[in-house]
Amino acid sequence: MTLSPDSQALLLLCSHLALPSTTEVKPLTLKEWNPLMGKLKSLSKRPEDLLGQNAEELKRLLEIAEKEAERIARLLERGGSIAIELERLESQGIHVLTRVDPDYPTRYKKRLKEKSPVILFYAGEKALLGQPGIAVVGSRNLDDTGKAVAEFLGNACGVSGWVLYSGGAKGVDTISMKASLDARGSAVGILANALTEEIKYPQKRKACSSGDLCLVTPYSPDAPFSVGAAMGRNKLIYALADYAIVVASDTGKGGTWAGATEALKAKWVPVFVVVHDQTPPGNQKLIEQGALQFPYPFPESPNRLEEWLKSHSKTWLESHSAAPQPDATQPSLFGN
Repeated sequence: MTLSPDSQALLLLCSHLALPSTTEVKPLTLKEWNPLMGKLKSLSKRPEDLLGQNAEELKRLLEIAEKEAERIARLLERGGSIAIELERLESQGIHVLTRVDPDYPTRYKKRLKEKSPVILFYAGEKALLGQPGIAVVGSRNLDDTGKAVAEFLGNACGVSGWVLYSGGAKGVDTISMKASLDARGSAVGILANALTEEIKYPQKRKACSSGDLCLVTPYSPDAPFSVGAAMGRNKLIYALADYAIVVASDTGKGGTWAGATEALKAKWVPVFVVVHDQTPPGNQKLIEQGALQFPYPFPESPNRLEEWLKSHSKTWLESHSAAPQPDATQPSLFGN
């Protein structure tokens, strides 16, 4: 795996790779990296300029405390161990994108700005990230109607040629992703669990190899599932898409509710919520908070999903001065 010097520096500073869980030296968090990024920009320096610097040199260059300089120096010293880890991951089909790479998703930089992940680990076709698509989200536990809706949306994305963005979890995510791939479409799963485990499933590995699927995570590729990780990755699903559709949500709790309310507040994309004869109470509450209604059964043919979403979100788009199209502007080096 070949990384630019800038990407190497970010990986050394901000990833858990090759760091034992018992170590006192912790990688920089997003909140810690952003100020350092700002300092480097003010000095007309790049991340690669930190490579090879000892603690004393870092202290003078960055004008930081001795303890912090020592921490950064120790993180930068593990280049050999990182290289071994990258070889292990590459043997499993897992690669790295950092915020300084030219093919890092532009939509993250535009929409999330300083909250965009410093590092992404992925398997499969990275070109899918940020392509026109629909975020399909919802609860793990579904009734028969919810399952039917998830399958319909996945199939509609597949036949329409739109990428389906999901969280890769059980329930809505898995059902809609499978339906999209079965319809010869494509999908992106933004994971909150170990990428190294997900890539072992034969169907997912085959879809990644064929270029129809990309599995991506902002967390260490070996990290197990956690509620905090699931909450943190919610924004990453919405921020890649053109539209979002919530199949089923609890009221006031759970990852689906948290992600949908965050997306409504941030106004990243038009958020639709499925309504039918037995609409979940959480869905209705999201509509009261500004979500748009998506009827099921759908009144059009599946291949007209894009046209329907565009026409029914026209007022929302005009009022928010937004347009659901990929941003072609080139990101800056540091992601602002």
